[in-house]
Amino acid sequence: MFRALEVPNYRLWVIGALVSNIGTWMQRVAQDWLVLTELTDHDGIATGITTGLQFLPILILGPYAGLIADRYDKRKILLVTQTFMGLCALVLGTLVITGTVQLWHVYVLAALLGVGSAFDAPARQAFVSEIVPGTHLTNAVALNSANFNLARLAGPGIAGAVIALVGTGPAFLLNGLSFLAVLFSLSSMKISELSRSTPVRRAKGQVREGFKYVKNRKDLLLIFAMAFVIGTFGLNFQLTNAMMAAEVYGVGAAEYGILGSIMAIGTFAGALFAARRSRPRWRFVIGGGIAFGATALLSAVMPHYLLFAASLVLVGLSSLTFLNSCNTMVQTSVPPMYRARVLALYLMVVQGGTPLGAPLVGWIAELLGVRAAVAFGAILSLLVSVLALIIWQRFRADAVPLRTQFKEIILPHQRREGTED
Repeated sequence: MFRALEVPNYRLWVIGALVSNIGTWMQRVAQDWLVLTELTDHDGIATGITTGLQFLPILILGPYAGLIADRYDKRKILLVTQTFMGLCALVLGTLVITGTVQLWHVYVLAALLGVGSAFDAPARQAFVSEIVPGTHLTNAVALNSANFNLARLAGPGIAGAVIALVGTGPAFLLNGLSFLAVLFSLSSMKISELSRSTPVRRAKGQVREGFKYVKNRKDLLLIFAMAFVIGTFGLNFQLTNAMMAAEVYGVGAAEYGILGSIMAIGTFAGALFAARRSRPRWRFVIGGGIAFGATALLSAVMPHYLLFAASLVLVGLSSLTFLNSCNTMVQTSVPPMYRARVLALYLMVVQGGTPLGAPLVGWIAELLGVRAAVAFGAILSLLVSVLALIIWQRFRADAVPLRTQFKEIILPHQRREGTED
């Protein structure tokens, strides 16, 4: 389950990422609570716009960011992006503490944070394949998810406590300081032990090459379609949990923060289960999507805060199973020369739809109620997953099996590097 931790550089990466991820979750909780309760009177649309602005740059810059990650040193890219995002958090925290923050400040800084994240995400995802050998990649991807969700266990709860005790400003400042951990881990790595991929030489049409590669892969197209619908309309916990806590159950910041930690119990468990798998499987992609739609719909009708919190464990488990299976399938079935560009496109569809989905979900919440907004995303997620199951059953006989793709694309590359079992 933890075999990737045998690699010293990966251990450094995990430690730095854990600290930073805790800070990131603190910022997410504090940002929504700031907009929802301090800068507006429980305005779901404003909260949705804030979330949307944070993900809009991924939609616009994603393909180009993936090319940058394929073309240049990923470690150096991460040093720049992590520094930039840390500064964004420190500026917002300073504005809140000095009492000068306004809603438009949050909008601008959320967008700037999204720009940093757009360039950071594909480089960070693809960098894992340079830290660990190919035989450990599936495990490393799963442990990254476990790391992220272990932080999710602690981050929201800490944020809720910090907000309740001293306000939202210090939560932003703590997140800004947490980026120092990643910068330290990146600076401390042994460069000679990294398996750097060959940089893609500058040429015309390289962004189009990434789109063309995905277009010719039916399995990737199906994954991308599911990821877009579920990511756009279903995975809006940052928004919906805040509205459910404040408007449906009438609880405070501490209880809202606890919801994120409780959900992380499920996502952390899902990540550990994924770490035990030797390779990705379609049943976990499609089954995870169906399970997520069903459990999210269940959470929408929970009559009490405690029952809603308990249902989030199942929501977290199913959502992580789906997302981790998609991510692992993309990483392990795409050759290194295209990996960052394809990962950027994947992140673009799974997160880039948030600028559309978050405001729409916020509008539905204002019009029909928060429960209806959660149910709307759950039903769409369930429908697209069932449709994907039908489509996959129809064309899988003509499609190249994933195992064959793995042997034809990945293993020859690993043989050249001497990393095959």
